[in-house]
Amino acid sequence: MYRLLFDLVLRRFDPETAHHLAMAVIRAAGVRPIAAVVRRFTRPAEELRTEALGLVFESPFGIAAGFDKNAVGALGLHALGFGHIEVGTVTAIAQDGNPKPRLFRLVADRALINRMGFNNLGAAAAAERLRRMRDRRRRPVLGVNIGKSRVVDVVDATADYVASTRLVAPVADYLVVNVSSPNTPGLRGLQAAETLRPLLAEVHRAAGDTPLLVKIAPDLSDDEIDTIARLAVDVGLAGIVATNTTISRDGLTTDAAAVAALGAGGLSGAPLRARSLEVLRRVRAVVPASFCVIAAGGVESASDVVERLDAGADLVQGYSAFIYEGPFWGRRINRELARIRSPRR
Repeated sequence: MYRLLFDLVLRRFDPETAHHLAMAVIRAAGVRPIAAVVRRFTRPAEELRTEALGLVFESPFGIAAGFDKNAVGALGLHALGFGHIEVGTVTAIAQDGNPKPRLFRLVADRALINRMGFNNLGAAAAAERLRRMRDRRRRPVLGVNIGKSRVVDVVDATADYVASTRLVAPVADYLVVNVSSPNTPGLRGLQAAETLRPLLAEVHRAAGDTPLLVKIAPDLSDDEIDTIARLAVDVGLAGIVATNTTISRDGLTTDAAAVAALGAGGLSGAPLRARSLEVLRRVRAVVPASFCVIAAGGVESASDVVERLDAGADLVQGYSAFIYEGPFWGRRINRELARIRSPRR
């Protein structure tokens, strides 16, 4: 039914407009009376409970950052069955992001290209919403992804990340430092070891007892991945998210000229699957077993989730396939996952 709706109606809308429409429905699903009814059909099976980062997740499968930038749909996403929601990316200074249009579908590839540019209402606004959610007896595990404010120079990035951390760490279950989006000028340069180490060390101190992870790009070389993984362990981080979107356009079915006409941005969805899996395996080979690795990129099915868990992921995230699979995607993943195997505890 959803795929027919997508083909006949939703794909005719600008992707960002369609996302806002979908978010309105998701927010409604999180309202208490409605959420209770929805959860009767979407609650993950008990055997899917997973422990990571010192937390208990109802399912190892959650929503990646970028979907709920302002922490407005987290309760609805929880009602739809996702085991955790990583909100953001939020920045210390509220910002509009890049000019529109900035989100594009590659339907033939089941992919997206985005150059959103961390559009968000700011870390303080997100912190207030998260604070209200923490008062609820039933709520999801809430991660917060933090990025650099666009108006802040790269040389001042550490102070900017620390400002966001101080706002959201007290109300987040875990934090993720995003230094890997291709849509903020100079951001990916922060992945260089000489700049990343002091940044992560300062943010780690500011985060206090809140688990801190770093999200890395799939476009790094293998040696760079090894270096960052060891650095994250040395600094005392709790984990790594592998991976963010890619700037590569290799292997796409969509006509190359049409893709080029869309312009710059990060590619997500099915084409990212193979490289994200490679990065996951490389990170897991470097870090200790106690170090949390969250897998993201190209996850569409329960078999994809199992593949990531078998490759050493503690948790798995999806995003782009939601657009193509619809609101009951998380429920379907969880049901199939429970049928395929009992996840590690």
